Amino acid sequence: MSDSLELNLSTGHAPDLVRSALADVEDIHGERMSLQMGPQHPATHGVLRLELETDGEMVVKATPHIGYLHRCFEKIAENMTWPQIIPYVDRLDYCASMNNALGFVLGCEKLFGIEVSERVQTIRVLVAEMNRVASHLVAVGTYGLDIGAWTPFLFLFQEREHLLDLFDELSGGRLLYNYIWIGGLAHDVPDGWLPKVRDFLKYMEPKIGELNTLLSFNKIFTERTGKVAVLPADLAIQYGVTGPNLRGSGVKWDIRKAEPYSGYETYDFEIPVGTGEFGIVGDCFDRYMVRVREMEQSLLIMKQAVERLEKLERDDVQAAIPKSFSKVPVGEIYFRTETPKGELGFYIVSDGKGKPNRLKCRAPSFTALSVLSRLAPGLLIADIVALVGSIDIVLGEVDR
Repeated sequence: MSDSLELNLSTGHAPDLVRSALADVEDIHGERMSLQMGPQHPATHGVLRLELETDGEMVVKATPHIGYLHRCFEKIAENMTWPQIIPYVDRLDYCASMNNALGFVLGCEKLFGIEVSERVQTIRVLVAEMNRVASHLVAVGTYGLDIGAWTPFLFLFQEREHLLDLFDELSGGRLLYNYIWIGGLAHDVPDGWLPKVRDFLKYMEPKIGELNTLLSFNKIFTERTGKVAVLPADLAIQYGVTGPNLRGSGVKWDIRKAEPYSGYETYDFEIPVGTGEFGIVGDCFDRYMVRVREMEQSLLIMKQAVERLEKLERDDVQAAIPKSFSKVPVGEIYFRTETPKGELGFYIVSDGKGKPNRLKCRAPSFTALSVLSRLAPGLLIADIVALVGSIDIVLGEVDR
């Protein structure tokens, strides 16, 4: 039996039925078969190919193959001016464009020595948390669809439409925004927009409870996700896993709390972690529930941001934007933020010219995908679908 298989059995990654069956693998010497899941497969959440080695229904080895999208974002960015990079950053995790842009812009502002007003900071926090909710609605809805639940998928996408309407009114886009700029924002929030956000908050708060009734504690769903693909905290840390996947393993780490930016230290919110509902912390269900609980916390942050904006006077949200980017300070920086999928970091090297000399992106989906090969052995083929959906990857930031 392989080392990875033994690790899986010893840490309780597979259900009892699968573990007992795997115990006989060495004696049976069954015929191994290679299966290709993807790159054109709805359960791989994008152009990802999983090469599965199976023994009957049991997965003995899983190898992820990437590169089918191959966006070349980093090299493209090194040939663009600083403001021109933002639309490309938006497309890394296209379900959370505001969060992507915020991380890149904050890194540039720290490198260039730019400070923005409190109003700009507050608007950025508001739209980032709105996008966090929208991203989690996609993650949770599609996860239900992966497991076989069609109704929750429609329900959550319907709620997400309300957020996209707000983004459309704010920026003119429903998915990609180019709204957060280096030194400020494209423009201030429109008149009458904040009351609509308040209405959404009142509307959305009870919907989390409906989601839990509809999907979270559905017996079929809990049977498919509980005690499946357990990710121990130490293994998650070794692989650099971050965000809800790390917190699902019981690690209380959130960059918004650990290394606050944009005034997050002044907001009141909690960091949800995996609770081991089924006796083992870090299973698919824990990773799912962390995202559900994070939506509640994001709604709380949004409410606080709206209250602050209603008290702050309007100012010029473009006041700190440099008049020219042809000459910028020389230096290098690594800056990280907490996106819906985890730590998004940018290592930027400036040689003083109008475009970066080097730009490296540290994407959370890449590290989450890297640990898949350690979690897959010992699972059933159907459990691979539950595993991939639980880590919430997007290939736009894997093939970067």
